[in-house]
Amino acid sequence: MKPNQANFGLPPFNPNNFLLNTDSYKASHYLQYKPGTEYVSSYIEARNPDGDTDSTLFFGLQMFLMQYLSKPITKADVDEAEAFWSAHGEPFNREGWMYIVDHLDGHLPLRIEAVKEGTLLPIKNVQVQVVNTDPTCFWLTSYIETALLRAIWYPTTVATKSHANVALIRQALIETDGDDAGYEFKLHDFGARGTTSLEQAGIGGCAHLVASQGTDTAIGAVYARNFYGADMAGFSIPATEHSTMTSWGGEAGELEAMRNVLHQYPDGIVACVSDSYDLFKAIGEYWGDQLKDEVLSRHEGFLVVRPDSGDPVEIVPQVIEALGTKFGFETTAKGYKILNPKVRVIQGDGITSESLKAILNALINRGLAIGNIAFGMGGGLLQKVDRDTFGYAMKASAAQIDGSWIDVFKDPVTAKGSKTSKKGRLALIKTEAGKYQTVRAKEVPPGTENLLETVYENGTITRFQTLEEIRSLIQ
Repeated sequence: MKPNQANFGLPPFNPNNFLLNTDSYKASHYLQYKPGTEYVSSYIEARNPDGDTDSTLFFGLQMFLMQYLSKPITKADVDEAEAFWSAHGEPFNREGWMYIVDHLDGHLPLRIEAVKEGTLLPIKNVQVQVVNTDPTCFWLTSYIETALLRAIWYPTTVATKSHANVALIRQALIETDGDDAGYEFKLHDFGARGTTSLEQAGIGGCAHLVASQGTDTAIGAVYARNFYGADMAGFSIPATEHSTMTSWGGEAGELEAMRNVLHQYPDGIVACVSDSYDLFKAIGEYWGDQLKDEVLSRHEGFLVVRPDSGDPVEIVPQVIEALGTKFGFETTAKGYKILNPKVRVIQGDGITSESLKAILNALINRGLAIGNIAFGMGGGLLQKVDRDTFGYAMKASAAQIDGSWIDVFKDPVTAKGSKTSKKGRLALIKTEAGKYQTVRAKEVPPGTENLLETVYENGTITRFQTLEEIRSLIQ
């Protein structure tokens, strides 16, 4: 036994075995389809607006395809899955999975179509469509629902929220400063520690980088490089935390801790949390008096003061005004007050879409330019979302049985139409008026492009997009 490994007397199951990457009841579904079923076609859509937007920014499928669907299934996977499902209380389709291993070299017989990543698509439109390509594997389409839906709803939801918040800041920046310079660094990802896993941080952190270039979720930049070809998608700066500030001997050592920050980083941008004890004393006596000359003498960059407690709607304007008292204000082309270029503020505590709006409004109402401030969003960006944020669902819409295609749909009386699903094989088009519309594939007008592109077929990824290309679609 290796050090730090428990010996439970049980061989571990491989959590990366794709046959286990589903809901338990899915293992039993191969026995439930009508005899003669040959193909099942399903689609993914967002069904509900979230209150801020009625469109979603589609993103993330490529990560899933590269990480999971590009790897062939092996006999070892099948053997392990059989042991698991048998012990778990579910029937296991060994014959079906071994058909894939023996006759298809382990490649999943699926065709997945999707809109381009970076598409801002109104809700209630098809985003992804999947169908099996081998009639022996009619059951496979539904089997991958759990993994495929999760691979879509989470990164798309994060990308959508990030894009909406960046757009909000950008609009306010133009209103108060006269231009949008630096908007791509105004919403910083502080969410890594608030996620449930490294993979979630990587996926969500990468999704944020579609709209922003500011992040402290390092693994998000790793995912952007590995799955979207971005050399370096996001950037950070040196910054303090409370432990580094308070370890200088408590309140009596705070001034020296701050002076040390300026000495260690004499150039460039550096952020310093300043509320360890008395925020406004730190601003007025330390930064604005005893350290003022050092702050102003920085050759490049500036000091970013970070408050980290209190009601941000009240604190942020007060901090900017307190800094303005000591360092002075200039006036933007739009007539708003902006701090001396050697000092700025970042608010990273309590930022959600709602508090962000309130802070921006408070600053504008007090005549303060948005150029004074940047925001760090943590749980509100990567964690406080779920599948219901946009009502994501994957539903079967068509099946071929004994050579004939039929519509497959649900229309629950108890849901009053809110959960009625689409019918038939689907396509996504743009109308002559330039609006997206989901139609039956057989009803696409002649000369009209189906915007669903094949991205995966029988084990091969057929479309790759770079982060640069995706970013260009949303400008």
